[in-house]
Amino acid sequence: MRERDDEWTAWMRQAIAGDDEVYHRLLKAITPVLRAASRRGLSRAGQPVDQSEDIVQDILLAVHLKRHTWDVDAPFAPWLFAIARNKLIDALRRRGRRVFVDIDDFSETLADTPPAPTVSAGEVEAQLKTLPQRQRDVLQSIAVEASSIKQTAEKFSMTEGAVRVALHRALASLTAKLRDN
Repeated sequence: MRERDDEWTAWMRQAIAGDDEVYHRLLKAITPVLRAASRRGLSRAGQPVDQSEDIVQDILLAVHLKRHTWDVDAPFAPWLFAIARNKLIDALRRRGRRVFVDIDDFSETLADTPPAPTVSAGEVEAQLKTLPQRQRDVLQSIAVEASSIKQTAEKFSMTEGAVRVALHRALASLTAKLRDN
């Protein structure tokens, strides 16, 4: 392993110095390692491993575009694997966490589940009256009148941050009160 890292570091130094043949050899040597690491990362994240080739290409492109940022006095492998890790994370973020569940698998369970308890409009109205006036006004403006945060801030001469805080506090207070009932 150490020999491989030393060899890659030497090759990268030669590539930076302008040896295209050695640079090509380096890219060919790191590709299978990057492919395996990408497949392993995708598998750990519960994603299909057949997407690894796209990640490998992103990594190789980043190595090529950022090779001038590599410190020639530092080992190459940690720099390479930092890029690989970041490209894997980027790919996972782009894909998002997708879980597909066939609803038919749960049809019997869903049929036996009692409906969730509902809260009457009168109960909500009564709880709204317990809120401080500013919170009630902000909640009314945003939730009922469908005003934006910006519009509500202008309407009540507040900052947008203060509107968000008031809205958050109002919703948290209502949620706590309605849970207790």
